[in-house]
Amino acid sequence: MNLLVCLAALAFLMFVAYRGFSVILFAPVAALGAVLLTDPAAVPVIYSGLFMDKMVGFIKLYFPLFLLGAVFGKVIELSGFSRSIVSAIIGILGAGQAMLAVVLVGAVLTYGGVSLFVVVFAVYPFGAELFRQVGIPKRLLPAAIALGAFSFTMDTLPGTPQIQNIIPTTFFHTTAYAAPILGFVGTAFILGVGLFYLDLRRRQAVKAGEGYGAGHANEPAPRADERLVNPWIAISPLVVVGIANLVIGRVIPLAYGETASATLTPGDHEVSLAVNSVVAIWSVAGALLLGILTVFLFAFRRVAGQFAEGSKTAVAGALLAGLNTASEYGFGAVIAALPGFLAIKNALAAIPNPLVNEAISITALAGITGSASGGLSIALAAMSQQFISAANAAGIPMEVMHRIASMASGGMDTLPHNGAVITLLAVCGLTHRQSYGDVFAITLVKTAAVFFVIGFYYLTGLY
Repeated sequence: MNLLVCLAALAFLMFVAYRGFSVILFAPVAALGAVLLTDPAAVPVIYSGLFMDKMVGFIKLYFPLFLLGAVFGKVIELSGFSRSIVSAIIGILGAGQAMLAVVLVGAVLTYGGVSLFVVVFAVYPFGAELFRQVGIPKRLLPAAIALGAFSFTMDTLPGTPQIQNIIPTTFFHTTAYAAPILGFVGTAFILGVGLFYLDLRRRQAVKAGEGYGAGHANEPAPRADERLVNPWIAISPLVVVGIANLVIGRVIPLAYGETASATLTPGDHEVSLAVNSVVAIWSVAGALLLGILTVFLFAFRRVAGQFAEGSKTAVAGALLAGLNTASEYGFGAVIAALPGFLAIKNALAAIPNPLVNEAISITALAGITGSASGGLSIALAAMSQQFISAANAAGIPMEVMHRIASMASGGMDTLPHNGAVITLLAVCGLTHRQSYGDVFAITLVKTAAVFFVIGFYYLTGLY
């Protein structure tokens, strides 16, 4: 019965997310419903003392990254830098490499710190026009965008500032650059197999005489000719974010040591914290701030007039994304406290290999919640100590645990109820029936990459 309560809560949250209801509203409903069936008297205590405590704790740690990431993405958009980067990559590769062009554009923007949702809006108009010109079915466009924005640059490439690569740092005390060799190996696998699949689907369409198609919804409107920014200037904020993230991450421990403390008023309460628990967050936040300043440096006139309204949109998006993930984090904490979760935990713990155990646990929870960051947060909040103990016993470095955890979160997360998938299909004007099959194929490639990387680590010992 206890196990059924846990599974029912997870199934309910997956169902309402699939139906398009807000996770912010229904995550506490699902969690407290499970508590009600277990111990009705505990509902108010668990809500205030556990759900809200964990939810607020997540916001305290990670909201600055959601906020700065959203603002950075918005100023990249307002400045016209994203359009310039897209046009430059397409110009270099040529229209004949439309699939590769769309993937690389999404990858460059995502790795540069632009929100996944912003990347979808930025890439779609150019991708749609490019596919139309060369006669590639539009139904393949969402999979191409997903491969570029939702896969290797989200959680596999070392140093990516996306939240899926930052969350493990607070549990394993690592940096965003953890296990770089495994990150590059995983990237090569995902990119190689993913592009092979997309090209296979394109060739099948050509053989069948299928073109771009007609009567599509949400076709991009023709844009008036606009002078594009020099692409070297346009890409400079992304370069600044990448370099600054690496440099700041190394300078902070040297400047503060193991513990940072501050007292604003002599004799008043001293604030202190462990530096290794926040160094990755501080470094990414600092890097994003420098990236925003770089955009203003090169495109002040373009951005300044639109920044007031644009920043409101960015803040609203950051609040929504942050609260969605924080609600799932609170939900996970409650589920992890239920008696039934012990059975799930024991079943997963029965998997003897620490890396395989971690990968399956995280990708399963990411799939159930429909969120990479949500599933990752739930799994690490509930089982990180178990993962760490098993890894220490097997002599596995925490950097390897970080990389596998991050990659696994982006495995089965993109099931039909995933928010990013729903947004992607809506922006492209396509339905699940038309395009989700190819998006799911990219999901399978990404999931397989996790186990490929685990095998590579055991064969070579490199990380």
